Amino acid sequence: MKAIGLMSGTSLDGVDVALIDTDGETVEAFGPGNEFSYDTVEGQLLREALASAVGIANRSDRSGVLSVAEIMVTQKHIACVKAFASIRGLNLREIDVIGFHGQTVVHKPEKGLTIQIGDGRGMAESLGIPVVYDFRAADVEAGGEGAPFVPIYHRALALKAGLPLPAVFVNIGGISNISYIPEGGEEDMIAFDAGPGNCLIDDWTLRHKGKPYDEDAKLALSGKVNADVLQKLLRDPFLTKPVPKSLDRLSFKLTEVEGLSPADGAATLTAFTVACIAAARHFMPERAKTWIISGGGAHNPYIMAGLRRVLGAVDPAPLVQTADDAGFSTNFMEAQAFAFLAVRRLKGLPASFPKTTGASGPVVGGVVAESGSPKG
Repeated sequence: MKAIGLMSGTSLDGVDVALIDTDGETVEAFGPGNEFSYDTVEGQLLREALASAVGIANRSDRSGVLSVAEIMVTQKHIACVKAFASIRGLNLREIDVIGFHGQTVVHKPEKGLTIQIGDGRGMAESLGIPVVYDFRAADVEAGGEGAPFVPIYHRALALKAGLPLPAVFVNIGGISNISYIPEGGEEDMIAFDAGPGNCLIDDWTLRHKGKPYDEDAKLALSGKVNADVLQKLLRDPFLTKPVPKSLDRLSFKLTEVEGLSPADGAATLTAFTVACIAAARHFMPERAKTWIISGGGAHNPYIMAGLRRVLGAVDPAPLVQTADDAGFSTNFMEAQAFAFLAVRRLKGLPASFPKTTGASGPVVGGVVAESGSPKG
């Protein structure tokens, strides 16, 4: 099946669109991918939506700015699909399904609550293509963390490429999440959020430099890590909490780095991201032979150098490489994953498992909106 995946992650930087050909168990072919950035107004609207959603207790609540943000997110994603088709010369009538993650504004699985804004039914109507959306709710209802959801896709990639196992996939978006792929079956995978990825670095850089991210780690590389502050950050109880576990984008604050210079703050926060990923090894039953790094953090030279240094400090040292270097996609792996998950949903195959999210059993996640179906 030809499937398009759409991902707007916790970095709030834009929409990733990717095409794959899959049966929901293997990937038959990788198609193209494109990134479409949020403009300044759209990005600010999303930040306001996140702030307004902090006190929400009902996942159907779309009061105030959330309603405006949901309309924007839906229209933006529809426009991105159309632009993607135009750029790539695709006939949308040949697309079998779209996997639409939406934009997470609340993720509190401990309270049984996860909210991704975006009107999947409206998208299906507009594009005339079936849309699978609201992937995380069913897992949370089954007692799971509702994240991460990409391990089953990572396993398909590892098997397709014949990677030496165990292999670890790390996606460094706003949050860093881990997929541990062992030699056993899908029920043996382990997955969890490791800690902040780019979110604190991005928020710090926006505050001090007016830019949404630290391009090429220039700010971090110009500073020095404050060891005392880093140790305070590393005492956060989340880091020793048993897995599976997941994070909300707002779970960590900039409080500990207040008072540092812009450069030293960026260096310390970037070192924190590296340390959180390295600490994830304690939850793995065997030493990984391969680490595959994707997401925006894979383009950060400070992060990649730090990971290669820390993860390579064992004998034998594992191979640490970006997804691009491994023959996958650094930028579009998560978008591809939601295309894969959409096909799995149509076929009734599970997206999450007890060891990846903590759910009571394998969970088939996502709501299907048929093309032309009325809005609910």
